[in-house]
Amino acid sequence: MSTQRLGIIMHGVTGRMGMNQHLIRSIVAIRNQGGVTLSNGDKIMPDPILIGRNADKIEALAQANGIGRFGTDLDKALANKEDTVFFDAGTTQMRPTLLAKAIHAGKHVYCEKPIATNLNEAVEIARLAEKSGVKHGAVQDKLFLPGLRKLDMLRKAGFFGKMLSVRIEFGYWVFEGDLQPIQRPSWNYRKEDGGGIILDMVCHWRYVLDNLFGEVQSVSCLGATHIPTRWDEANKPYECTADDAAYATFELKGHQGEHVVAQVNSSWTTRVNREDLVTFHVDGTHGSAVAGLQSCKAQSRVNTPRPVWNPDVKQTMSFTDQWQEVPDTQFYDNGFKIQWEHFIRHIVENEPYRWTLPEGAKGVQLVEAAMQSWQERRWVDVAPLNI
Repeated sequence: MSTQRLGIIMHGVTGRMGMNQHLIRSIVAIRNQGGVTLSNGDKIMPDPILIGRNADKIEALAQANGIGRFGTDLDKALANKEDTVFFDAGTTQMRPTLLAKAIHAGKHVYCEKPIATNLNEAVEIARLAEKSGVKHGAVQDKLFLPGLRKLDMLRKAGFFGKMLSVRIEFGYWVFEGDLQPIQRPSWNYRKEDGGGIILDMVCHWRYVLDNLFGEVQSVSCLGATHIPTRWDEANKPYECTADDAAYATFELKGHQGEHVVAQVNSSWTTRVNREDLVTFHVDGTHGSAVAGLQSCKAQSRVNTPRPVWNPDVKQTMSFTDQWQEVPDTQFYDNGFKIQWEHFIRHIVENEPYRWTLPEGAKGVQLVEAAMQSWQERRWVDVAPLNI
C-alpha cells in the first residue's frame, strides 16, 4: 500500500459551515484517520491550503488544526499545479466567478450549496465544468444523514408500498439580537447579500425529494418575512429584506411512477415542539416512518393502531409510543465527511459520483420556481433541466 498526496485549495472556511463541517469534521478528520482508502488499499492524504481574506484569522485557523499552508492570495494558490482541487464555502454571490476561475485553472471543483443565486449562473457554471472535463461536485449532505439513510433503506426494501405523501418540518427560533445574541449571521436576512430561507433550504429539499421520494414536478410556495427588524453582529438594528419562512407544497413523480405529495415548512421563526430540528414523515399504503437527523421510527400496516375520534374525552393513546425504532445496523460517519470521501475517490479512481454541479443547478432551479410561485401566487411546473 502507498499513500498519495492530494492538494486541496480550501476557500471560505472561516465561516461556520466551512470551518466546522468541511475543514474540522471532514478534511482534518480524514487526515487524522490516515487518509481516504481506495479500492486497491492505497491511501489518499488531503493536503489543504487555507485561503481567506483575513490573514490573522486564516493563520489562526490553520495553526489550530495543524495545517501548515495558508494565505490570502487565491490567484497564487490556483497557479500552483501541485494543488488540483478547489473547494468553496464562501459567499453564494461570488461562487460562480470563483468556480469559473478554478475551472479555467484546470482544477477539480467542489462547493457548498447553493451553487449560485440564480439559475442562469448555475447552468453556466455547470456547463463550463461539464465541457472542461474536470471533476465537479456540490454539497448534498443531508442524503448522508443517518435518519435519511434509514428512510432510504425502508424505501428500497419496499416497506412503504405505494408512497403517498411526505411532510417535512424544518426550523427553529433564530434570536432577533436585541435580547439574546444571534445564532445565524445577519446576511441571512438581507436579500441583497444572498440571504433568505428559500434560497438556503429549497436547494436542500430538491435533492432530498428527488433522491428519496420522487422527482419534483411542480411547486406551490408562500414565503414570508415575519420579523422585519433584527440586530446585526455589531448590535445595530437593520431592516430584513429576505424571507425567514416558507410554506411549500411539491408534486412528485415517485420512483414507481406514483403521484406523491410533499408538504415542506421551513422557518427561522418557529419554536420547536418535535423530536428534532427537522423531521421527515413519510406515509405509504404498507407503512409509515418518521425520521430526524439521526433516528428513524416506523409503523407497518399490520401494526397500525385504531384510533377513534372523540373530542369529548381526554386522549388515552400515546401515539408516539406506537412506533418502532429502526436500529443502527452500521456506523454512521459525519455526512459531510462521507461526501468528501466519495468526491476524493471520484477524483483519484473515477468512482461513480452523482452529486455534481448539474444536480446543484437543479436546486437553484427549484428556488426560482418557488420564488415565482410566491410572487405570482400560483403553481409552477418544474421542467427537466438540460445542462
